[in-house]
Amino acid sequence: MNIEINEGFQQVYDALEKGENVFLTGRAGTGKSTFLRYFLEQTQKHCVVLAPTGVAALNVEGQTIHSFYGIFPAHTLEDIPEILKRKGDRLYEVLSHLDMIIIDEISMVRADLLDMVDTLTRRVFADFGGKKTKYRQTLPFGGIQLFFIGDLYQLPPVVTSREKEIFSSLYESPYFFSARCYSQLNMKLYELEKVYRQKDTLFIGILNRIRNGTVTDEDIALLNKRVNPGFTPQEKQYVYLTTHNDIVDEINQSELEKLPGKKHVYEGLIEGDFPQKDIPTDEVLTLKKGAQVMFLVNHPWGLWVNGSIGRVIFCREEVVTVELEDGTEVDVEPYTWVNYHYEIEGKTVKKKAMGKFTQLPLRLAWGITIHKSQGKTFSHVFLDMGRGAFATGQTYVALSRVTSLEGLVLKHPIKKSHVKIDWHIIRFMTGTKYAQAHTLQSLETKREILLQAIRTQSTLEIVYLKSDDTKSVRKILPRWMGEMEYHNKSFEGLRALCFQTNEERTFRVDRILEVHILSEEKK
Repeated sequence: MNIEINEGFQQVYDALEKGENVFLTGRAGTGKSTFLRYFLEQTQKHCVVLAPTGVAALNVEGQTIHSFYGIFPAHTLEDIPEILKRKGDRLYEVLSHLDMIIIDEISMVRADLLDMVDTLTRRVFADFGGKKTKYRQTLPFGGIQLFFIGDLYQLPPVVTSREKEIFSSLYESPYFFSARCYSQLNMKLYELEKVYRQKDTLFIGILNRIRNGTVTDEDIALLNKRVNPGFTPQEKQYVYLTTHNDIVDEINQSELEKLPGKKHVYEGLIEGDFPQKDIPTDEVLTLKKGAQVMFLVNHPWGLWVNGSIGRVIFCREEVVTVELEDGTEVDVEPYTWVNYHYEIEGKTVKKKAMGKFTQLPLRLAWGITIHKSQGKTFSHVFLDMGRGAFATGQTYVALSRVTSLEGLVLKHPIKKSHVKIDWHIIRFMTGTKYAQAHTLQSLETKREILLQAIRTQSTLEIVYLKSDDTKSVRKILPRWMGEMEYHNKSFEGLRALCFQTNEERTFRVDRILEVHILSEEKK
């Protein structure tokens, strides 16, 4: 695999190899999925890869959390004895050989589900391993190393309206970090920062501010210059992104019917155990010449990737020829998705194929829901937020799919009300970063460096994290440090000349992640 091993990748890889529990996050397009594939190719650790949904599990060739543990969405902690009776032996066999549990798309894992699988894992070691593993019931996840991957600012866990009242009485938020077990995990946060999907720094800045809820009126005005309600794509293959399935289905069927020529029907094949709800495309796929389609898998030689858009130019019995956006013509053959379960083979954890689904790795793609677009990259998007966002992160996910501002057209103006942020996420992310930074460079050490710089009039470089989770690196000349007050609340503040703005600014000392005295050549 040819990937850029940047400093962020290397730090995460080293932490995992050392045995740390890691939560890997980062903005859309920073390479989280790429890193996961790289880690699995390189590590010698025995791992299972789990995900909260069937489609997410298929994408990483793993297994759903529910399937691996033998639980159903309606199960609660009271059902654990029944689950252990049915699946305890098999779970012990696999868990006792594991070095690591990897959970992808952790942002969509509910707090109660994480507590459920933690308790199940502990009970398996207590009840099925005898005296040699009974002690592991006292350890989070039985002492197995954990690797969580996901972006909390994207789509959230699903809590139905019927569940909300009882859920809120048990947990502060639906997110995995509100699970009772989370505080025991000693999870180290790593955030990938280099964006690969977009190149334009202006657009990246707008996306960042939409992501964490600091979007400005100027940002909204710039985005809304892309509004064109009567837009009809001519040459470019635009993807119509919207919030609801019914709109997408109507668009795809309407556009297919408009095309002249014969319909070609491709029937998928299900073998063994492959749940109907996890099928990644239509079991019966209808195409015509001229149909706009999206690829659902990566090509082994890189001819296309999961999310590539093309147009059908020729249909045969089992092979479809598709023209990609760059004009390349490729032959697409049926692809087999595998429903994996983990089992023990000798002393090694192996994936066993329980069922298969074979179909062309394509779906009609004039229209796609924002939910199904997560993880995909498109060069041209026609975005319809007409009904508004109904979930946190939805607007960010939609806008961050497109590679450039020039490739974006809006059916309706974006409103600030479309940018929905859950402040539980902000508090968790900033609190974790502050706490983690203070273990690397204590608050007392930072104070000493700041006071020394004030005495010697030294120039400093600080990494500063505001309360809205926006981080910046600043070069400053400190003037004074002491107790200050804002809105009747006192805090320890630093007054300093900021070279970026050439103005005197105030910084909260406890929000400085790092501080270093600059050498003469770096001033």
